[in-house]
Amino acid sequence: QVQLVESGGGSVQPGESLRLSCVASGFIFTDYAMRWFRQVPGKERELVAATSSDGVDKSYSDSAWGRFAISRDNTKNIVYLQMNNLQPDDTAVYFCNAIRLATLYWGRGTQVTVSS
Repeated sequence: QVQLVESGGGSVQPGESLRLSCVASGFIFTDYAMRWFRQVPGKERELVAATSSDGVDKSYSDSAWGRFAISRDNTKNIVYLQMNNLQPDDTAVYFCNAIRLATLYWGRGTQVTVSS
């Protein structure tokens, strides 16, 4: 059974940091690129960061560039999203995603709220 379980969300003040984790099971983790998306009510899901299956190649949205860092531990089947200098516009549900060719898996998401 494929599972992606996100954790680490919460409520923080502007300028603070959070680290999201996504634990994967039920598939060959090292075969999949991993991505983090976020979504606010009424808007489309937005790609925030991505990493290749070996963790070497990484990419970020313009809004995440310089503040967020994606990483993965292929020995533990975990992908992380370190988020620094969080701002109110970062408030969203954050989803973990695994992708290989036409196969996609999604987690259920974790809420991040940034407010003063």
